Amino acid sequence: MNRVGNKVCIVTGAALGIGNACARRLAEEGARLALFDLDDQTGTALAAELQATGAEARYWHVDVSSERAVQGAIDAVAAHFGAVHVLVNNAGIAGANKPTHEISEEEWDRVQAINVKGVFFCTKHAIPHLRKAQGGSIINLSSIYGLVGAADLPPYHASKGAVTLMTKTDALFYASDRIRVNSVHPGFIWTPLVDAHLRASGATDIDAARREVDQLHPLGHMGEPDDIAWGVVYLASDESKFVTGSELLIDGGYTAR
Repeated sequence: MNRVGNKVCIVTGAALGIGNACARRLAEEGARLALFDLDDQTGTALAAELQATGAEARYWHVDVSSERAVQGAIDAVAAHFGAVHVLVNNAGIAGANKPTHEISEEEWDRVQAINVKGVFFCTKHAIPHLRKAQGGSIINLSSIYGLVGAADLPPYHASKGAVTLMTKTDALFYASDRIRVNSVHPGFIWTPLVDAHLRASGATDIDAARREVDQLHPLGHMGEPDDIAWGVVYLASDESKFVTGSELLIDGGYTAR
């Protein structure tokens, strides 16, 4: 119950899905939570719910594609809590699901702005605070599609490949500061994002579509947000003090083929 006791943890995209689960599990393990999202109603409700359990939590409205917004929010977190120890770069979107030759520049740029520049901005402005704390952990949510390809979502797959290599680069840059940087690679996790992806792909029977996606994983089912959240807790904690530049696959065996 105290695996990340008193660590100040920023979670981006915290309102729903994987981010929501990460926030809950980190709070259970003693973290002090800064929740970043654009969904003010859900994010504020989550902060209040965590506070009601005795956790320290506060919500910030943050567009991670805006450097000014990110810098202001991270500095505000440090001022409010007194430090920053952990950054969970979770915010992301799937974007357009069309072949590459049909993707517009605007569609491409929107995904990169959130999924890639968002990680860049948050990392850039967290580093001074992590250095001040004499170390910490940055956890970047990539994807199985940051490691392997598939014939869909070209902007998304490109963005997650970028996150994978950004992680390794920053792990090397900041190892001497005792700042660890690792990526997490979920398989299909049943979240609003995956539900929306299935619907956008033309599925009319969502239950049937979900069963089809289940079978893409050797374990025979999709994952749940908590499956990812516990991996994030591990990387946020001192249990992973000798882990940096790594790829934590939580994918039901998807990439083992």
